[in-house]
Amino acid sequence: MDFHKLLYTISEALATEDLVALKFLSLEHIPLRKQEGIRDPEALFLALEEKGMMEEDNLSFLKELLFRINRIDLLTDKLSSSREEMERELQIPGRAKVSQFRYLLFQLSENITTDELKSLKFLLMKELPKCKLDNEIEIDFLIAQTLINVFIEMEKKGLLAEENLETLKTICEKIDKSLLKKIEEYESERNVEMYITEGHGGQTGVSEVQDSLWPSQTASDSPGIHGEIQQLDMYKMSSQPRGICLILNNHDFTKARSEVPKLQNIKDRNGTDADAAALKKVFTKLHFEIAEHKNLTAQEIRHTVHLYRSMDHQDRDCFVCCILSHGDKGIVFGTDGQETSIQELTTSFTGMNCPSLAGKPKVFFIQACQGDTFQKGVHIETDSTELDSSVEADARFQLECIPDEADFLLGMATMKDFVSYRSTTQGTWYIQSLCEHLEKSCPRGEDILSILTAVNREVSRKNDRLNQGKQMPQPSFTLRKKLIFPIN
Repeated sequence: MDFHKLLYTISEALATEDLVALKFLSLEHIPLRKQEGIRDPEALFLALEEKGMMEEDNLSFLKELLFRINRIDLLTDKLSSSREEMERELQIPGRAKVSQFRYLLFQLSENITTDELKSLKFLLMKELPKCKLDNEIEIDFLIAQTLINVFIEMEKKGLLAEENLETLKTICEKIDKSLLKKIEEYESERNVEMYITEGHGGQTGVSEVQDSLWPSQTASDSPGIHGEIQQLDMYKMSSQPRGICLILNNHDFTKARSEVPKLQNIKDRNGTDADAAALKKVFTKLHFEIAEHKNLTAQEIRHTVHLYRSMDHQDRDCFVCCILSHGDKGIVFGTDGQETSIQELTTSFTGMNCPSLAGKPKVFFIQACQGDTFQKGVHIETDSTELDSSVEADARFQLECIPDEADFLLGMATMKDFVSYRSTTQGTWYIQSLCEHLEKSCPRGEDILSILTAVNREVSRKNDRLNQGKQMPQPSFTLRKKLIFPIN
């Protein structure tokens, strides 16, 4: 199709709200003053063509714009591209032409409700002229457009900029904390480069990890049971290394006890280093790169997770994350006693948020209680394992759910509402059993769900003699294929 005819066809399919969004996302390339005369998509495309942003043999920016506003139908039908292709393309450094700041604001405009918009306008009455906030057209017009207009006015008045999000954060905290969370995620990503360069909280920076731990071997072509990994009903697991095994290991909660009154009685997680050591040992044998981060505050946990989410996992076949910490319903505690949403951490690795892991298994092992109830057992055997007297229950914890997307596996230490146990000298029942079974069963080619079933059986037979308590781990998953970790 002729270039300009193609642009005309696309412009005819765009709605008014699409044009508003496209103009907003193009502000870094076409200034607001020039945009004032643009009344239709054709005029916008012409202006972008004049700026060299849109050419017959280079439609990458047009593809990005349609992808950003979620017009996947046009992206597919008119430009022969796809969501998956764009997700991969925009991970390449320098390819994205829409600024992350501009895209953040657009996402906020897409997620705000009518009532929230009214509240936001009310909170800005002193800063912005009333006429700008009470345009009669807005009464019957789209929420996204009106919020975009507010953002533009905030930028004009110096209330909003890439390095100045405080006013917006303050308002979002009052009207909808999920909006605030999106801004904090953006800030975390913006700081990733500095975080990698300088390290964080005394931990190993990613560049150091890459230099010291990622070998340059090629994948093994050995025959036998491990060669069958290439079959269509199994996940590919041949890269070297297989992927990153990220361990978030919190032991020292001194700061939480001193700064958070309700956590004055929280204990240090003695024995957790035994778990971390076992995890490092077994996943090293399984050809994973180990990255352990110890004693992180809530903010450092978020920074660390966003750091690894932002890495390029294109040449890796899997990602594993092990979280060892105190927690409560739906959250995990940092060592400062502040909360981080577990669901936020897991969903950081969905295909949209981490395209280089799309279609690959993402495995999470969570060691913490899901409640404070002691699970009673029916003694059908007399040889239940007896532990020493230094057994503790981790703080209450209830995970929301795994992301509503394929290729996730979540291994929970215990069922909802019940405690899980940790020996202050030997580590936790769950992690120790998990590592033992991985080390024993992976060389035999057993898949991860079979291994977790064996872990369930072993842990369920253990016994806390003091409280007559039992424990039953609970895996959940959206895996589409067998997941096997070969050792060769």
